[in-house]
Amino acid sequence: MPFARLATATTPTCHIGFGLAAVGRPGYITLGREEDLPAERSVDALRERTHELLEAAYAQGVRYFDVARSYGRSEEFLADWLNGRPDIDDVVVGSKWGYTYTADWRTDAEAHEVKDHSVATYERQRAETAELLDDRLDLYQIHSLTPDSPALTDKELHAKLAEAAAQGLSIGFSTSGPAQADAIRAALAVTVEGEPLFRTVQSTYNVLETSAAPALAEAHDAGLTVIVKEGMANGRLADPHAPDALKAIAAETSLGCDAVALALILRQPWAGVVLSGAATAGQLASNLHAAVVDLDDDQLSRLAALAEDPRAYWERRGQLPWH
Repeated sequence: MPFARLATATTPTCHIGFGLAAVGRPGYITLGREEDLPAERSVDALRERTHELLEAAYAQGVRYFDVARSYGRSEEFLADWLNGRPDIDDVVVGSKWGYTYTADWRTDAEAHEVKDHSVATYERQRAETAELLDDRLDLYQIHSLTPDSPALTDKELHAKLAEAAAQGLSIGFSTSGPAQADAIRAALAVTVEGEPLFRTVQSTYNVLETSAAPALAEAHDAGLTVIVKEGMANGRLADPHAPDALKAIAAETSLGCDAVALALILRQPWAGVVLSGAATAGQLASNLHAAVVDLDDDQLSRLAALAEDPRAYWERRGQLPWH
């Protein structure tokens, strides 16, 4: 497992990863994005911003980087940075297939990505990813499994993924939607020739959306590495949008709402890697302070009270505009 490399790291931030969803393309659904990115969101401008963040993350101990075929040019930006730093050999790189980016570098596109979990899409996108990341890729994940995804039952796809695993690539999946727990448990049951197919799971978990926790604990106990995404709830847990209770606890710790929100996730015994989705160097530095936040029982209880019904949470997320 490539994540064994992270086990040898001793920095406080070794369990925080950096995801490029917010900087690999000009449009995304994060609140406050208008102020976060350069006024001109050209390919070169976002490549420069991405490289700045990758450099800062690595310098501060981050060793897992997460991209996807649908995150605009995220794979390209990461590959450019890695090619420019041949001395770096201790990072873990994960990407995802299953969504195709369709916005053509526009923020006002009618559709920004199209989902397809077919074998044909896997083979096409696997070749596209390999062209950019080649042997730097450690983990390839099915993007956003839901309980009704054909990827859970497609034996031909399972065989293709098992073949890639036999060649040294770790195979994982991510989840989204109010039924994440069901998707996780269904994926844990997928085997090829009697062996579990998946080695990692990446799911949404945060102060507002905690419903996947029991299933993620089961995945951890089954030997999967758990990666947590959207720990900031697409900006809903950052100033100025954070709930008052989170703002109060942040004031008590003398750190940002983001650090407190991510610290809550780092406390979970099943959380292997918690992703920062920072779009600025300041956000990244603040996110990384999560590693040193100490929350007491009263603060944890107040945070737990913020959890929403998962259906309401995902309905709200679905209404967030692409900025």
